[in-house]
Amino acid sequence: MKIYLDTCSLNRPLDDKSLARNALEATAVLAILAACEQAHLSLISSDILVFENEQNPHPQRRTFVAEVLKTAPEHIALSDAITQRAQLFASQGVKAIDAMHLAAAEDAAVDYFCTCDDRLLRRARTLSNLPFKSVSPIEFFQEVAL
Repeated sequence: MKIYLDTCSLNRPLDDKSLARNALEATAVLAILAACEQAHLSLISSDILVFENEQNPHPQRRTFVAEVLKTAPEHIALSDAITQRAQLFASQGVKAIDAMHLAAAEDAAVDYFCTCDDRLLRRARTLSNLPFKSVSPIEFFQEVAL
């Protein structure tokens, strides 16, 4: 089963865990990453994830996410097809960088697109014909029963 974690999800384990939601999502993301390490899930990386991570001003976060992405068995390179599909998503109200993530996930033929971003999750769920399920880390954790 293929999963695409967006940058927000990949950074969640380093967020302030004094907030209950952050703590729950961090636990779910770490469980997802552990399942990927054990080859129960297949983590997908992309040029978009790498680019967005490189913009992170926090070295610890940047290093953590870069190390996670190195473990992904599949990396999706940016292509004209991804850019065109992202433009379609953006025309439907999805922020440009988020549209790129959705298009990369679609190109990878993932089963799940996982985000902690409520706005992106709502938008992704309104898009028609996405071949994957959009979920929060907690929803994925509950649905797949890791």
